[in-house]
Amino acid sequence: MNFKLILMSILTSSVAAMSCNNQSNNTETKMQKDSSVAAIKEEAVSYTLDGKTYKGYVVYDSSNKNKRPGVLVVHEWWGLNDYSRGRARQLAELGYIAMATDMFGEGKTGPDPKAAQDLATPFYNDPSLSKTRLDAALNKLKEYPQVDAANIAAIGYCFGGYIVLNAVKLGADLKGIVSFHGGLGGAPVKKELIKSQILVCHGEADEFVNKEVAPFKKSMDSAGVAYTFKSYPNATHAFTNPNATENGKKFNMPIEYNAAADKASWNDMKDFFNKIFTK
Repeated sequence: MNFKLILMSILTSSVAAMSCNNQSNNTETKMQKDSSVAAIKEEAVSYTLDGKTYKGYVVYDSSNKNKRPGVLVVHEWWGLNDYSRGRARQLAELGYIAMATDMFGEGKTGPDPKAAQDLATPFYNDPSLSKTRLDAALNKLKEYPQVDAANIAAIGYCFGGYIVLNAVKLGADLKGIVSFHGGLGGAPVKKELIKSQILVCHGEADEFVNKEVAPFKKSMDSAGVAYTFKSYPNATHAFTNPNATENGKKFNMPIEYNAAADKASWNDMKDFFNKIFTK
């Protein structure tokens, strides 16, 4: 009996020790994860242009004390929302300092297509607004000491793609831009104004933009402007946004999320940045 009691005591002690050890390891792992998450700092910022206030969102890894490339993120016509802020966080996790911009001012958003179209229409009527609004955001981002001012790019989604492309056509001082399912019209192409490298990520099934593809390519080629045009099969307008399918059904719009095209275009963007940003 004494032997059994001793054996039971040893087994109980071993199990308790293993349990404590596992709990300690789990706690340590959780702390490491929490520490990693905590290193990504998110800040709401504001900046002004012509007496109007714009509200942005800056994200970066605060554990990195070195300068790094900056990336502006321009929202869809819905306005600055969780989607563009999420993309800024993803860029920060890649090692960049990112700023989700506010093109409409005061953080305005369009909850439905009519309201969104009303907010976006002035930019289609006057493409020069693309550069002036983006320049204001660019100047704000440059205030951060973490930014390598010689290496700043911009990405944009749908309406945002139109914005970054037109800003570049009008002379924006950026290392490069990436347009995801963005409009391809707007300002005329003048080679002498373009300082940036250009990547266009287009969905082959995009009913909104397909009619603009041929004229865009012709204008760029005629002007002798270098650009990279990536096309993704079966991808509609807004193919990178997981909310696109729901919004498409809700508002009867031909938009849908495409996971394969989303992943491929994000990887194309990463490769593009690796090429254009100087070490």
